[in-house]
Amino acid sequence: MKPVRLLKGFMTVGFWTLLSRILGFAREILILSLIGPGAGLDAFVAAFRLPNMFRRFFAEGAFNAAFVPMFSKKLEADEEAQKFARDAFNGLATVVLALTALAMIFMPALVYATAEGFWGDARFDLTVGYGRIVFPYIFFMSLAALFSGILNATGRFAAAAAAPVLLNIFAVAAMTIGAASGQDVILWLLWVIPIAGLAQLALVWSAAHKAGISIVPGRPKWTPDMSHMVKVAVPAALASGVMQINLVVGQLVASRSEGAISWLFAADRLYQLPLGVVGIAVGIVLLPDLSRRLKSGDDIGARNAFSRAGEFALALTVPCAVAFLVIPLPLVSVMYERGATTGADALAIATAVAIYGLGLPAFILQKLLQPLFFAREDTKSPFRFALVAMLINAVLAFGLFPLFGWLAPAIATSAAGWAMVILLALGARKFGPVAQFDSRFRSRLWRICVASVAMGGVLFVAADLLDTALTTDSWRYLALAALIVVGSCVYFFAGHVLGAFSLKDLKRGRS
Repeated sequence: MKPVRLLKGFMTVGFWTLLSRILGFAREILILSLIGPGAGLDAFVAAFRLPNMFRRFFAEGAFNAAFVPMFSKKLEADEEAQKFARDAFNGLATVVLALTALAMIFMPALVYATAEGFWGDARFDLTVGYGRIVFPYIFFMSLAALFSGILNATGRFAAAAAAPVLLNIFAVAAMTIGAASGQDVILWLLWVIPIAGLAQLALVWSAAHKAGISIVPGRPKWTPDMSHMVKVAVPAALASGVMQINLVVGQLVASRSEGAISWLFAADRLYQLPLGVVGIAVGIVLLPDLSRRLKSGDDIGARNAFSRAGEFALALTVPCAVAFLVIPLPLVSVMYERGATTGADALAIATAVAIYGLGLPAFILQKLLQPLFFAREDTKSPFRFALVAMLINAVLAFGLFPLFGWLAPAIATSAAGWAMVILLALGARKFGPVAQFDSRFRSRLWRICVASVAMGGVLFVAADLLDTALTTDSWRYLALAALIVVGSCVYFFAGHVLGAFSLKDLKRGRS
């Protein structure tokens, strides 16, 4: 993939992911306004996390690491890629269908294992009931992840990146109808989730068919390719599972305080905006490209792609992290403080946002470094690193709870994120120069940081000057927009003057 095509892929995925996140904000705004932090939202978050947790464990973790590189190589070498995709589809469908059935039966045990603090109050029974409604979502989304991998490997990023938009459209529509009709908004939201999953699967399945990959469901077959894929996928699934355990640990700690899961959920959604747009775009586009280049022996091209992806990621991520540290309350207040969400809720959410902001660059760098291993079908090393990060997260989450209460999981998440980055960077040394950022990246990184700090200073002063407007209902939206515009202009001006980035270089693909 040429640098211009690589950038085009980043921008395509980034655009659709940004649209999804914007609509996701509309969804979260409605959730917090119509439902609000408390027992009901705690139960919803814990229930919805179950299918998402297993989806990342089986589909995104295992298949991004094992299926995508293998399918890309078979497609490049014209080695029955479609047959391989069909066998993978049938195998995944069988496993996830069995998982769904077991989860529906043992839902109380799942809820206790992931939110033990709910035991003994109304949140427990609510979560069990909610979980049985939303868990089938995993079946549709796991299969959708496979088709998305197929589309990404063939260089068709739009449909796969657009699919998540459907969930937010369906959710916003359902809550709006539920509220307008005076019915239970949570129930409308719950029931629409599996329906949206089916719509997402239909979209990417159809797009794959148009791309020439036609898959018809059938009986699963155990082939040498399937055996190899499972050997690669199991460590990747375990690695992803470790990361999900981190989320569960945080939820276990937060479940001891009513409303805490809701606050962390709202904070998570805010910092997920740059993480989703940049991190997912880089990870999705970079992995197939690295796989192809390494197979063809193009080490120079692989290093260039890795370094340019790093520039792109950090040029957008570092200023976002600084903004989360400097103006978290204005961001949270304008986004969430209305209806059932109070000023006290906004302050709690803003504190968590600032803590997550400290870890944001680490979460992006993980998305950048992991493909170095996955492209070589090395999933064992990231798994070992993830185990260490998991232990750090668990020790800090439980150990800091007596000191920081429900904020301990956020602190632990950011600290464990940086530990994971350090381990990945050290482990990637064995790959040689291909896994090292080039001189252009190193030269521009410090400039990006200086431009971001300059932006942060201006934001701090501007937020103080606009304090009254930011807390006035009729002016706060305009005041926040002014903050964002001013901060963006300062950052891009400072970055251009310092030489932190060059649009001409990106367009031409020069290294």
